[in-house]
Amino acid sequence: MKIRNSLKSLKGRHRDNRVIRRRGRTYIINKTNRRFKARQG
Repeated sequence: MKIRNSLKSLKGRHRDNRVIRRRGRTYIINKTNRRFKARQG
């Protein structure tokens, strides 16, 4: 998992990336290609 300042650039890297907010943190998750994971905050 990467911790990034900007998640918008990571969202465009794969078509299944989703931006999800949980407990005040923003995550990028991907069900099909699990190496695209990132957290912000």
